[in-house]
Amino acid sequence: MRALLDVNVLIALLDAAHLHHAKATQWLQREIGRGWASCPLTQNGCLRIMAQPAYPQALPLAAVAGRLAQAAAHPAHAFLSDDYSLLDAGTLHWRHLLGHRQVTDAYLLGLAVRHQCRFVSFDARIDFKAVAGAEAEHLVTLSTG
Repeated sequence: MRALLDVNVLIALLDAAHLHHAKATQWLQREIGRGWASCPLTQNGCLRIMAQPAYPQALPLAAVAGRLAQAAAHPAHAFLSDDYSLLDAGTLHWRHLLGHRQVTDAYLLGLAVRHQCRFVSFDARIDFKAVAGAEAEHLVTLSTG
């Protein structure tokens, strides 16, 4: 199953000085044969974070866009359109979300499920039960320990 990479995983892959760069790179090297994906939300988040002056290895926006475009040009990459709304009836099981910080992760997991992918993140707080149709196989949490 193709992997939709969370913003935090994309950043770790693109930034060789990132704390989790080796972990993300090793995971992708093992899984590259299944393919990986990004979407407007993950691409925009990666650009926004890596170009902000407060980011430890901040780069000019054009440099981040160049790195991201180079990665997305890999044959194993697929671009997923943001093609649904969290407000669509039956999309989420809201009671499984702990709060506002989980909304984006729930959306991305739902997007992964919708496109027969798995969502890959470093965030261990994501509950696959929050997304209608999601099963444990749709969520991969990369250990940071």
